[in-house]
Amino acid sequence: MGSYVMKRLLVSVPLLAAISFITFLFVHLSPMDPAEVILQAQGVPQITGELIAQTKAELGMDRPFLIRYMSWLLACLQLDFGESYVTGQPVWSLLGPALLNTLKLTLASVAVIIAMSVALGMICALYEGKLLDQSVRGVFFFLTSMPSYGLAALLIWYFSVKLDLLPTSGMDSYAGYILPVSVIAIGYAGVYFRVVRSAMLSQLHEEYVWYGRACGLKEFTIFGNMLRNSMQAAISVFCMAIPVILGSTVVVENVFAWPGLGSLSIKSILSRDFPVIQAYVLVLAAAFVFFNAAADMIHAMVNPKVRKESR
Repeated sequence: MGSYVMKRLLVSVPLLAAISFITFLFVHLSPMDPAEVILQAQGVPQITGELIAQTKAELGMDRPFLIRYMSWLLACLQLDFGESYVTGQPVWSLLGPALLNTLKLTLASVAVIIAMSVALGMICALYEGKLLDQSVRGVFFFLTSMPSYGLAALLIWYFSVKLDLLPTSGMDSYAGYILPVSVIAIGYAGVYFRVVRSAMLSQLHEEYVWYGRACGLKEFTIFGNMLRNSMQAAISVFCMAIPVILGSTVVVENVFAWPGLGSLSIKSILSRDFPVIQAYVLVLAAAFVFFNAAADMIHAMVNPKVRKESR
């Protein structure tokens, strides 16, 4: 297992390096000169070529591209993403609190998604082809096809405006989590419960199920074994749910005024705050690589065949 983990981590290193290079390259291919963006943010009334050249020299932007990239990468490894062009604050002082707020929303949503997906997947598998199975799939197909802002608007209208039960924004209380978590969970549980259902159905026709019933084992015991084996197929999907939701909370955070990465990214893009955009992309990419590696490792732990095939 140790050798498999080392191999998986070694594969992740060049991938992260490639992502960091592409992130740095794309920002510098922008038609907007970073030095000009800084001067605009500082409120300089008249931007001249001399001011742009002076700003580049002060910030080291006139150095060769690869030297600038290596300096930036080494600083990022120390969580130093530079300073915001707009506010002048260190990027991490803006990104850190926003990341923590988005993580809170993401982890709460993932917990609800896993619970809903497992429960709905089991029920639909047990009642395959029957009215309950068709109804659940039909309802969630409709809800999943709705845009998140539309579902959020409906929930706000009913629970906040009509019933006056839940707040429409903020994260000051646990009640503030209910609506945004519900919007995210409904959207993703409709996708992930199908994975559990398919895995459960594939286990129904396995030999150990027929053998267990022939030996007189209780249905609860057989069902528990089916669920455990089905979860092996769903591990990768559930692990990847965290970075997927982490990077897709933009609409929900803006609708519910949640002070997270989604809100920060929109503000940074509109103001062309390149250091914040770079850090945002790099953090999300690192999250995808990390959780993808974690999913493979967990899968290898529960399924020895994966470790043998990797040798």
